[in-house]
Amino acid sequence: IETQNITRVSEFHLLGFSEDPDLHPLIFVLFLSMYLVTVLGNLLIILALRSDSHLHTPMYFFLCNLSLADMGLTSTTVPKAIVDVYTHSTVISYVGCLAQMSLFIIYGCMDDLILTVMAYDRFVAICHPLHYQVIMNPHRCGFLVSVTVVGSLLDSLLHNLMVLQVTCFKDVEISNFFCDPSQLLNLTCLDTIIHDIFVYFIGVVYAFLPMSALFFSYYKIISSILRVPSPGGKYKAFSTCGSHLTVVCLFYGTGLGVYLSSNFSLSLGEGAWASVVYTLVTPMLNPFIYSLRNRDIKGAISRLLSNTVPVPCIWGTS
Repeated sequence: IETQNITRVSEFHLLGFSEDPDLHPLIFVLFLSMYLVTVLGNLLIILALRSDSHLHTPMYFFLCNLSLADMGLTSTTVPKAIVDVYTHSTVISYVGCLAQMSLFIIYGCMDDLILTVMAYDRFVAICHPLHYQVIMNPHRCGFLVSVTVVGSLLDSLLHNLMVLQVTCFKDVEISNFFCDPSQLLNLTCLDTIIHDIFVYFIGVVYAFLPMSALFFSYYKIISSILRVPSPGGKYKAFSTCGSHLTVVCLFYGTGLGVYLSSNFSLSLGEGAWASVVYTLVTPMLNPFIYSLRNRDIKGAISRLLSNTVPVPCIWGTS
C-alpha cells in the first residue's frame, strides 16, 4: 500500500486471523470462553483477598493489583478481537488504534513492574524477615504501586508522542489481532536512528532494568534459602515465592519469545497466535497458579463462595 499522509489515514486493518475464515467460529468460542474465565478468575481473586482481613498483607496487596492489571490487559485486546471475528471485520479507526495501543502499554507495563515489585517483596520477606513489617509498611507499598502506575503512564505517553509526530505511514495493515505497539512503530516513516534509539531506550528502562531487579532478587532469595539447614525450612521458604516465580517465568518466557521470534519469518497466523499466549493465556492462568498453590487464597475463595460476609478492604487498617 502506498505511503499515506497521516491526515489521510483514518483507519488500520488488523489481519491477525483473517487468513483462516473457516476457523472463525472456533476462534470466537475459544476467545470468548477464555476471556470470561480470565475476568471471572481474576475478579474472584480480588474479591477473595478483599473479603478476608487476614490477607491484607503486602504480598496479597500486590497480587490484587496484578489481577487488576491482568484484567485490564485482556480487556484491552480480546473484546475487540471477539467482535472482529464475529463480524468478519478487520477495521479499527486511527483514534481507536492509538487508544488500544495506549491501554495495552499501560496494563502490560503494570504487569511487568508489579511482578518486579512482588519479587522485591519476597526478597525482603525471605532475606530480611525481622525487618519485613517495617520495610514493607503500607505507605511504602502504596508508593511502589504508584511508581508502577506512573511508569506505565510514562511508557504509554512516550509511545503516543512517537506515533503522533509521524507524518506518514508505510502501510495500514497490522499483522496481529490488536494494535501491537512494536508493529505500529514499524509502520511509521520514522528515521531509522530515531526509531532505534527509542526502541533501545524503552527496552533498557522497561525490560532490562526490571528483569535485572528480578534476577538480583531471586539470586539473593535462592542464596538465603540454600543457607537454611533443614530441608523442611528450605521447602517452606521456597513455597512462599514459588507461585510468583512460576508467573514470572510464564510472563517473561512468552513475552520475550514472541518479540524475539518477530526477528524471524513468522506467518501472519503464527504471529497472532503467539501474541495470544501473553495477552490471554498468561492472565488466565495466573489466578489458577496462585489459588492452587496457596492455602490462604483457597480458603478465602471457599469462604467467599459460601456467602461469608465480606470485610471492607483497606489494607493496613486491619
